[in-house]
Amino acid sequence: MDPINVAERLGRWSAGRGALYALLAARLRRLIDDGELPAGTPLPPDRVLASTLAVGRSTVVAAYDLLQSEGRIVRRQGSGTRVAGNPLARPAETTSAPVFLDLLEPQANVIPLACAAPDTPPAELTECYARVLPELAATTSDIGYYPTGHPRLRHAIAEYYRNRGIPTSFEQVLVTTGGQQALSLLARCFLQPGDRVLMEAPSSPPALEAFRAEAAVVHGLSPGLPGLAAAAREHRPALAYVIPTFQNPTGSVLSPLTRRRLAETAAAVGVPLVEDEVLAELGFPGFRTPQPLAAYSDAVITVGSLSKTVWGGLRIGWVRAAAPTIARLARIRAVHDLGGDVPAQLAAAELMPRLAAVCARLAPERKARHDHLRAELARLLPDWHAPEVAGSQTLWVRLPYGDGTSFAQAALRHGVAILPGSGLDPTGGSADHIRVHFLHPPDTLTEAARRLAEAWRTYRPPARPVPAPPALAI
Repeated sequence: MDPINVAERLGRWSAGRGALYALLAARLRRLIDDGELPAGTPLPPDRVLASTLAVGRSTVVAAYDLLQSEGRIVRRQGSGTRVAGNPLARPAETTSAPVFLDLLEPQANVIPLACAAPDTPPAELTECYARVLPELAATTSDIGYYPTGHPRLRHAIAEYYRNRGIPTSFEQVLVTTGGQQALSLLARCFLQPGDRVLMEAPSSPPALEAFRAEAAVVHGLSPGLPGLAAAAREHRPALAYVIPTFQNPTGSVLSPLTRRRLAETAAAVGVPLVEDEVLAELGFPGFRTPQPLAAYSDAVITVGSLSKTVWGGLRIGWVRAAAPTIARLARIRAVHDLGGDVPAQLAAAELMPRLAAVCARLAPERKARHDHLRAELARLLPDWHAPEVAGSQTLWVRLPYGDGTSFAQAALRHGVAILPGSGLDPTGGSADHIRVHFLHPPDTLTEAARRLAEAWRTYRPPARPVPAPPALAI
């Protein structure tokens, strides 16, 4: 195991109360006792770990000394520091991707700006649940297992695309438990260990996680995948992935001409192209959502979701693709998940015809919060560069110096969780960026900006930028 991976497994180690060395030792102790750091695992040298975590070397030395006194680690001159005991088989796959830490390790005193999703169900959703209750109460002779999704919702999603000018049949839709499951199913369907994937750099961390979970080799291109044809000839990828509307994290939007060229190029070189439309309906007032790439090629595979547009707790996603691909995905899904929540799917089927109206109603508030956070950052952190976007939920912020990974640790110690740019970039770039979301109420965003400013005031970057974290810890 690369010692730098150990630092990425630490997660939000510094968010508790007490001396930093004690918090660091406590986190390492838990990772060792839980088997996440098995016997024989090399730990980073004092100076390396201190630089990575943006703390003093004495903090790491004190933590290591404490763990050594407990017999959990062994330190020998010339051979470094390792977890005590004989090496064992490697642990099960787990994620240490920072974007998931809001969910895996929530902290009451931390303002989460990393994982973005609506936190309040809109009134339209509760109305839709109320409408389907009589149908649910009258259900008989139906065990509720639908690996491809409930027929009503599949028809509603197909109609959603037809209304956007894209002919779509019921057989071309697979309902999933959120967009993340859709990406995971596609990765499992198309990828074998060692296969290549072309994707934007930077790009969506959940997508990176899904592809790397299948042991794929990811090659990054600029947003919009320019040079796709040449990259396809060089790398012979099994899959390509793009976010054409409100690219995550940059917020860019591809023009109709660029969309056509991209879809046609992917078809010409024979590379399955996945377009992620999870954020596509999140335009601010006056923004008109462009047609999907699927409008220009039948070979495009489209992923959508209601979790980002409606409510994070509405775990409804989908894949729109050719019917044979949908059938294959359904067979893969059935092994792990016999079908999603039927009441949620029935409510989603009621909601789909109203989706554009719901998003339009909520757009002014999102725009106001976007403007508020940018104004607070400009007031308190004028050296930061936070370009405005035309929609979505996040800002892609460039720091004037230092790196996002070490600053994220400093920000966490001041009670704000942010997403370092290096973890979103398969090329190892974007180290000078962070991603923050603006979905909180204005008062919370004001406090978050104040804490970030205080963290920046005390921030001392390491001599060398911290390397990009691995998306999957194995």
